[in-house]
Amino acid sequence: MTDREDPASRRTAAIVFVVGVSCALHIGKLPVAIPVLRDAMQLTLVQAGFLLSLVQLAGMTLGLAVGLMADRLGPRRVMLAGLVLLAMGSAMGAAAPGAGLLLLSRVVEGVGFLLAVLPAPGLLRRRVLHAATLSRALGWWGAYMPLGTALALLMGGVLMGQVGWRWAWVVLSVLSLCSAALLARSVAPDGVSAATKLGNGVAWGPRLRRTLTSPGPWWVALAFFLYSGQWLAVVGFLPTIYAQAGYAAATVGGLSALAAGINMLGNIGAGRLLSRGVPPGVLLALGFCAMGLGSVIAFAASGHPVAQYLAVLVFSGVGGLIPGTLFGLAVVLAPGEDTVSTTVGWMQQFSALGQFIGPPLVAWVATQAGGWQSTWWVTVASSVLGLMLAGRLQAAWRSRVVV
Repeated sequence: MTDREDPASRRTAAIVFVVGVSCALHIGKLPVAIPVLRDAMQLTLVQAGFLLSLVQLAGMTLGLAVGLMADRLGPRRVMLAGLVLLAMGSAMGAAAPGAGLLLLSRVVEGVGFLLAVLPAPGLLRRRVLHAATLSRALGWWGAYMPLGTALALLMGGVLMGQVGWRWAWVVLSVLSLCSAALLARSVAPDGVSAATKLGNGVAWGPRLRRTLTSPGPWWVALAFFLYSGQWLAVVGFLPTIYAQAGYAAATVGGLSALAAGINMLGNIGAGRLLSRGVPPGVLLALGFCAMGLGSVIAFAASGHPVAQYLAVLVFSGVGGLIPGTLFGLAVVLAPGEDTVSTTVGWMQQFSALGQFIGPPLVAWVATQAGGWQSTWWVTVASSVLGLMLAGRLQAAWRSRVVV
């Protein structure tokens, strides 16, 4: 790492972040559309939970393979392919005549989303050479999902009310193509030398073994699993919870958008705090404690809507320290520079698994209990396990950075 901050690095980091936000819109567009889709296609609550999480199927099964591919072919190439595929999936969903093709389109979107966002930390690692700038950039990158989700929740209801959900899907398809053009125009190609030096020079088998036999990639992956499942379950069902409570659509969109968007403050804060030397274990412990406590109040304190919503904001905002910290740890704990994307791919695979399991599990508990009041045990259990992992990650980080 160099000690000189490069303006070009900051520009690259900003462009990558914008591309990530455009991808996250495809994830965030569905929560606000669930009430409409349930009426149009007669979906049960559990089916809606799978529709919400199905986009994570690709990440759950292909994260490691895509990481290996990005390390071999170059992250920019893979991201461009993903953006095009994401646009195709959204267009397919817009034309879907029924629930079956709509579900299939979410799988296609999931593959495109994975290809578009997974290589980004590896791209930042190669192009951002100033250590403090890289920490901040990775913190900002951790915020791409909550910001994109918040924008989709805030504007999605209005857009769908004006043009319908199908045309909203078309708009996002075009936006993904514009993002591909921006990335292709503004970020220099990976080049044969970069791909050869960091990927082709080492066969995928040894890189895979190095990644999976190192403890660091396992710890960050498991921690992201515990974070992502509970975050998407709570934030993803907020529009449904508030709609069932009788709130107006505009109110539902605004409340849900703020709950999702405030998560980015934790992500950005994690990057800045890490660059100033705050131990990552401290940030992870704080995040998991806030999520556990916030979820108990949010779901169990029935009859106190203001306190419940404030608890959701704490759950999401302070919990945002976790992904921002884990992206920074993934770069540090990867066995080598040629395995950064592979490590992030493993983390993404577990993150997607959490997002795939979390919403249906919470929906099932709510269905069995006859309401949302008992679902807090799922998030509390995840947070307790996350606290245990925070200590292991702190030890792994210390062993890598302390000479």
